Amino acid sequence: MTKSHYPYPPDEFDTRGTEGAPVGVHREPRSGWSAAWPFLLVAVIFAGIAVGIVSFLSDDAGTPGSNPAATATQAGEAGGGEDGEASPEPSADGDGEGEGEGEGESTEEPAGDGPTDDEIAALVAAADSAAPIVVENASAAAGASVQGLAGDTAALLTAQGFTDVVTADYLGDGAPASSVVRYVGDRAESAAAVAAVLGIPEAEVKQVDSLSEDREIAVVMIAPAGG
Repeated sequence: MTKSHYPYPPDEFDTRGTEGAPVGVHREPRSGWSAAWPFLLVAVIFAGIAVGIVSFLSDDAGTPGSNPAATATQAGEAGGGEDGEASPEPSADGDGEGEGEGEGESTEEPAGDGPTDDEIAALVAAADSAAPIVVENASAAAGASVQGLAGDTAALLTAQGFTDVVTADYLGDGAPASSVVRYVGDRAESAAAVAAVLGIPEAEVKQVDSLSEDREIAVVMIAPAGG
């Protein structure tokens, strides 16, 4: 090979030996980057491994159970106290914490079918206290005689402010099934007040064409008021 076709610059390997041959095979000089990149690659790989290990350890330290102190705190909270004792659970029959909270509190009774005291007072206030009323004792006709029933009923009405109340025996052919109030004309409000005072249902208050003894309201009683 002649010098004109030799592509490499001369170096120490081109020095001829004692017998005229080169002392070694020619090698192209290596750049600094080609010599350094394997070391850089190794450094990057180890750096990535180190970051991964640190990240894994950090995540593991934040999980429940990895921190003994946190585990103990959580166990104490679950136990219901600082000593880790379990909180008593209320039993099915209501024993335990909160027992007796309702003691001494009055339970409200369900309202009855009749009007309240306030409603009765309002009805009496709207009634004509001078309306002519007759109270008839029909207990004997109903088969269970009650002595003084008409007088006692009249006394209740008088105590509520009614001023024209008389009593009589019931003279009809048959007694009604229950105590009733009958009225004529425009005495509906006064009749409703009389029925409310005596506890007679509103359904038993009815208008009729006429009443005996020139009365405008007639009360036919077969049992004591409210009975």
